[in-house]
Amino acid sequence: MSWRCTVLRAGGFRLDGGGMFGVVPKALWSRMTDVAEDNTIPLQCNCLLLEDGDRRVLVETGNGEKWSDKERAIYHIERRTVLDALAEHDLDPGDIDEVVLTHLHFDHAGGLTRWAPDGSTPMPAFPNARIHVQEREWRDADANRAVMTRTYLRSHLDPVAGAMELLDGEQTVTDGIRVLPVPGHTWGQQAVIVETTAGTVCFPGDVMPTVNHAGDAFNMGYDIEPYTNMLTKRSLLERAAGEGWTIVLDHEPGEPAVRVHADADRPGRYRLEPVTLGS
Repeated sequence: MSWRCTVLRAGGFRLDGGGMFGVVPKALWSRMTDVAEDNTIPLQCNCLLLEDGDRRVLVETGNGEKWSDKERAIYHIERRTVLDALAEHDLDPGDIDEVVLTHLHFDHAGGLTRWAPDGSTPMPAFPNARIHVQEREWRDADANRAVMTRTYLRSHLDPVAGAMELLDGEQTVTDGIRVLPVPGHTWGQQAVIVETTAGTVCFPGDVMPTVNHAGDAFNMGYDIEPYTNMLTKRSLLERAAGEGWTIVLDHEPGEPAVRVHADADRPGRYRLEPVTLGS
């Protein structure tokens, strides 16, 4: 089965640049991106819409809508969600059959739920969908095991607990879609690998959130295990270059789809080439 793959822009936001680049000094990362007065940098919630006939799978859900004005100001969260992006493709939330998440931090799982019509309680955003995540990730989210105190939020998780399909390691979600553990950012993070009409597409989550995170040292201060993430990233880049994958970067505010090319003059280094998804 070959899926048709479309990138959905589910809304921009901003996070602290120091947090996003960890041990890399600001003198270096500030030359790579736009830095605001509050030290934040621009990011995007990129999701994937996968379609094959009348089957539809959504990869990631973004921040969602359930944010106070104060929280929106802190994170500079755009008033746009994955539901807006789906509507632009004439799709309703009920049209989604499966949702696959790399992990359950709020900028990936917040869109799993939305406000009920009366605005009082959160409810599932995709009423007909099963939700696929690693069991380790679900258990850690449920226990709030994270270096950030407010990234696994009950309002994003509790309403969809009954729809969860918990996975154990590398396995097939459905024909042409499989998941691969990619630990480091969280212990239970998974990459989503899709066989599309234009070749293999990999959505690796926060292993490498933007084009500026390809280097070994460019890991986030939010990573549970930065060294593990570095090793995961090396392996992923090597495989992507060798097998001709297209990678879609989850938080890249520019062109999120890239091809990976090994640097012939610098072993272990890679060049990311922006491409149009499907080319």
